[in-house]
Amino acid sequence: MRRPLLALLVVLVAIGAFTGGLAWLLDTPRPASGASRAERLYLGLCATCHGADGGGSWRAALFLVRPSKLNDAAAIDPRTDQYLFDIIKHGGAPIGRPGMPAFGSTLTDEDIRAMVGYVRGLSHARAGSGKLFDPDQDQLIVALPHGELDAVTGLGIDGIEERRTR
Repeated sequence: MRRPLLALLVVLVAIGAFTGGLAWLLDTPRPASGASRAERLYLGLCATCHGADGGGSWRAALFLVRPSKLNDAAAIDPRTDQYLFDIIKHGGAPIGRPGMPAFGSTLTDEDIRAMVGYVRGLSHARAGSGKLFDPDQDQLIVALPHGELDAVTGLGIDGIEERRTR
């Protein structure tokens, strides 16, 4: 009678250790304090497949899904904001990318627009010409071309350059 109980206990401990290890491996990073809503949404909903930095995740490969590399400016820049908005809202199935789930029932249109901006930031953060570091704020600033406002700082490229020289 003691042997089966001991065997059951060993099996339960092994299963617990295995599932605990998987939970530790599959955990996505937590957003930094003061992170934008878009970053928190991205890490909560998207990082599992696309990776925290947008470069993809090995977890998606477990399900034979190959998500887009969101940190690749050459792949993301040609896409319009409306395309990114639609694929986040409606998923990939309508355009032949069935691995991308729809988030239209989960996110508001405002949240989706913020996510589009965050995805654009991921692709420009990797591009060499799009990197600026603000030593006063100790943060990376994504510089947008043509004087557009940066979603993170609210400054145009001239304002960012002016802050760098101060």
